[in-house]
Amino acid sequence: MLHVTETIAIQEWELSEQFTRSQGPGGQNVNKVETAVELRFEAATSPSLADPVKRRLQRLAGRRWTQEGAILILAQETRSQARNRELARERLADLIRQALVAPKRRIATRPTLGSQRRRLKAKTVRGEVKSLRGKVDDE
Repeated sequence: MLHVTETIAIQEWELSEQFTRSQGPGGQNVNKVETAVELRFEAATSPSLADPVKRRLQRLAGRRWTQEGAILILAQETRSQARNRELARERLADLIRQALVAPKRRIATRPTLGSQRRRLKAKTVRGEVKSLRGKVDDE
């Protein structure tokens, strides 16, 4: 069981792991041992998450979200399979924690009269500077 928060825990049957040979440095260890971990979480069918959280999770996951509604996380940083498993699970938990935070709705405000006047004054000053850059007549 993967504990995300005090109230949310992902069951083991929702997660599946596949081990492959890791890329990068590691000597002969890379050629012999399957240390890279591909963690798959079936997020779309998960009963642990609410629908708004699933939508935010899909947006946050980006390319890691598959067409079937699963999240794929690949961890191959260390030479240890156990440590890569921990890293993949930590990344998934962090991603779900980010999706739990609902973004604040923006309240539209009008610009103040002073800020409008300052903006227009800056535009006229800039226009004058640009108009002085032209060719000079010999009159």
